[in-house]
Amino acid sequence: MIQACLNGSRTRNDHPAIPCTPAEIAADAEKAVLAGAAELHIHIRNNDGVESLEAEDVARTLLAVRDRLPGTPVGISTSWSILPDSAARMQHLRSWQVLPDYISVNIHEPDAEWMVAAALSRGIGVEAGLYHEADAERFVAMPGCERCLRVLIRIEQPDAGRESAEVRRIRNVLKRAGCHLPILLHGCELTMWPMYIEAMLQGLDGRIGFEDGSILLSGVPARDNAELIQTAKVIASRF
Repeated sequence: MIQACLNGSRTRNDHPAIPCTPAEIAADAEKAVLAGAAELHIHIRNNDGVESLEAEDVARTLLAVRDRLPGTPVGISTSWSILPDSAARMQHLRSWQVLPDYISVNIHEPDAEWMVAAALSRGIGVEAGLYHEADAERFVAMPGCERCLRVLIRIEQPDAGRESAEVRRIRNVLKRAGCHLPILLHGCELTMWPMYIEAMLQGLDGRIGFEDGSILLSGVPARDNAELIQTAKVIASRF
């Protein structure tokens, strides 16, 4: 499975094709799915282009995407960097009238247990983000962790050989705890393509898109998310 991460916290200063408005996100999502993406990960923006968890902003974007892509799973970020206030984040999540299929929760964040529990209580899937072995230890100790949608392993360090070792350590923690959730592996910038290839080698799901990087394997900037997904699709076909 290829997940398209369309925008992240990036702006058009990072790449002119970063989608920000609901209409732009929906159009970009459609192109990414046509290129081969099976599902979507989105950072919601408000009318000023600022990341948001407000119910109105969430609804506007989700409805725009689902109008073009009915049936395609859509997830949104709840990163602490969007709103570093636990009470406010919980209040927003509980106020959503239009629900995403899943949210991403970074397990190293201070209120991760609360966010996971709140999402599951509303029937929202949870993608549990693990950066390090310690995150995996914390995750498997959480009540209800087995009810999550999947584990998302993110490797940021480009040091030669480190990526695979860190992935193995995280997976070993999950295995020892009897956690058999699906795993999506992804990188960032210099680790984006190595981690995607690693995911294909290990038979895991992968993620590609402007949130993680905009450079093609050839070393030139991609035109848009669709071109990144097309490249990922070609790589996947070789495994």
